[in-house]
Formats: sequence, structure tokens, C-alpha cells
Amino acid sequence: MIPSSPIQLSLAVHLPDDETFQSYYPAGNQQLIESLRLAAAGQGERITYLWGAAKSGRTHLLHAACALANEQGRQAFYLPLGINASMSPDILEGLENMALICLDDIDEVSRHPIWEEALFDLYNRVAEKDDCRLVVSARAAASQVGFLLPDLVSRLNWGIQYQLHPLPDDAKLVALQRRAKMRGLELPEDVGRFMMTRLARDLRTLFDVLDRLDKASLVAQRKLTIPFVKETLHL
Repeated sequence: MIPSSPIQLSLAVHLPDDETFQSYYPAGNQQLIESLRLAAAGQGERITYLWGAAKSGRTHLLHAACALANEQGRQAFYLPLGINASMSPDILEGLENMALICLDDIDEVSRHPIWEEALFDLYNRVAEKDDCRLVVSARAAASQVGFLLPDLVSRLNWGIQYQLHPLPDDAKLVALQRRAKMRGLELPEDVGRFMMTRLARDLRTLFDVLDRLDKASLVAQRKLTIPFVKETLHL
């Protein structure tokens, strides 16, 4: 993430190193991923609206798009609007000068008139810039979020829209094993299935637990087994 103003410099948001397109399991979402790759490269649709349930991988994909843009030397800015209470809508001023803007959880500012006006203005500014791409995410389709400003809903329907499809359990297991392999861990199938039966099944939770197990296994110099997982997680 490369900030472009003093307001942005004051916002401590950092992209995690492990949330890239390479670490994302694409099952059923290949078209969406290709669209985001194009946006990161300054190509394809100028505006993309992505929606899906909480912890469905939306944030990972926005992080990945910003990471790819930065790798290509393009200025990208990621903003999680779930923290809107701690900042001013003024942070959106001038963002149209970035190559890629990723706004996460825009439903968090619905029914906040000042924020809705600021988003509406940003959309209009981005529409006039050939070299800027805007990607936004929410938990529901634009018409279902509950925005008060009809013109904003209209703008949110510009460009291309994607619903992030949830992964079936078998695909989640593959994604979990893939994430473990990237960390130099071997996650046996029986251990992965045990985790999925005893923990929340969303990938965000599973990945966070895997990070915890990774650190614990390094300290204990032990492999990932069901007894070790039980001991570490107090299951």
C-alpha cells in the first residue's frame, strides 16, 4: 500500500504478506480472480463490486489485488471501512489519483449520510479517470445493503459485479492444506477434517488457527497431529 496524502499516512493499515492470489484457493471464483488481476494491472472494468458473506474471503482478495498492483509498481490503496468510526470521510479525497482503490466492507457506512455522499463523489471522480480502478466489497448486493442515497446505489451498480461463492467443505480442506504447505507445514487430511469439525468452518477462522498451530509446532518441534491440535487449542 502506497499512501498519497497526510490523511492516508495517519491510517495504520498494512497488507498481510500471505494474502495474495497465490495463497487463495479459487474454486468457483476463477472469473472474479481474473477480473481483479486485470484491475490490479489497470485493465478491464473500471469499477468492480464484490459481495459475499462475512469471512468469505473478500478481504483476502482485496489484499491480493493491492499486493499485485504494488508488485507491478502501481500505487494501490486499501481501506477497511469497518473502522469508519475512527476516521473522517475526507480520507477519500484524492484517491482517484491512485492506480487501484480497494474499499472493504462498504456496507459498514450505510445509513451514514456524510460517508454516503463521500462515496458517491468518489465514484463520480473515478468514472472520469481512465487510469484508476476501484474495487469495493460488501456483505450483500448494493440494492440490499440499505444505503439511504439512491444515487449512490445507482453508482454502486456501475461496472461489473460478482458474488463470492462459498467453498464446500472438501474445497476448504484443500485450501487449508495449501495454506499449510506455503508455511512449510504438512497438514494431514484427518487433522484438517478434525479442525473443521471442532472449529468454526469459515476460512478466516481456520487460517488464524493454522497460524497459531504453526507457531506452536515450531516451539514444540512437533508435527501437526490430532493430539497436538487438541493440546494446543485445549479442545
